Amino acid sequence: MSKRCYILFVAPGDDGQLTKVQIPIRYLYILIAGIAVGLFGLTGIASSYSRMLLKISRFNELRVEKDDLRVRYSRLEQVAKERDIQVASLGSLASEVSTLYGLKPAPILASSSSDELKDAQVSSSLNRLAVLKTTALSGAATTGISLGMTRNVSLTDWIQANSAPALWPVQGLITGSFGERTDPFNGEGAFHSGVDIACNYGQPVIAPADGTVTFADDMNGYGHLVTIDHGHGVSTRYGHLASYTVIAGEHVSRGETIGYVGLSGRSTGPHLHYEVRINDTPVNPHKYLRMTTAQARGIVAGS
Repeated sequence: MSKRCYILFVAPGDDGQLTKVQIPIRYLYILIAGIAVGLFGLTGIASSYSRMLLKISRFNELRVEKDDLRVRYSRLEQVAKERDIQVASLGSLASEVSTLYGLKPAPILASSSSDELKDAQVSSSLNRLAVLKTTALSGAATTGISLGMTRNVSLTDWIQANSAPALWPVQGLITGSFGERTDPFNGEGAFHSGVDIACNYGQPVIAPADGTVTFADDMNGYGHLVTIDHGHGVSTRYGHLASYTVIAGEHVSRGETIGYVGLSGRSTGPHLHYEVRINDTPVNPHKYLRMTTAQARGIVAGS
């Protein structure tokens, strides 16, 4: 059986003869297989090279991100150090001012982490400084110090003291005390819900603390009556007025005139019936009558 082969004719040379070369078919298969293997090898090499380039590119990106994170971390460390210094400074300043006036520090509730605790300390220090500034500007600090509230008290105590009716609404003699007494009209025992301060008819009546007028009208027994809400559950009443200069809903300031002494209603003569109520329950006004208008002006002038 004859072997299959391919015949390759070579163009004639200088002698003009045509050269014939026989190539067995198996050699052709070997050549094709070699070319295929070479192509697969080149493809693999190219693929590996491409993957290597991608890995290098990703590695460079990660290195840049690492450097960026290192820089940001350094900045955060610096900010954290500055915040620690700020916390220490603010806390020291607030403590010094509080200690100067004998104020109790506001408690800081425990936080779940040190960062939250630092935030609470910063917030507490800033709040204390803000409240100290507010109380100083509003006169609450002056009022608290003037009332002897300089030891074992808090800023809240000063604010509440400043909102309390600490001024005498009028200057005069107390002719009717708080509590049980004999009714001047029928001679029977009766509860007196305030104090009676004898004054001249038409004498100005002032607001003993800042507040909002909640009533300015006639009321049975009181005659012309003004009621002021001072906040924190504290309210005051001014009865038997000749007239009043305020209306319901109006805001009044400490020392502002709200009416004039009279004898309207159930009265035996010109005087002011003055009440202090806590959550609408009458209490003895004596403990609130601490300063006259002149004394208050002297404190403000000297502050």
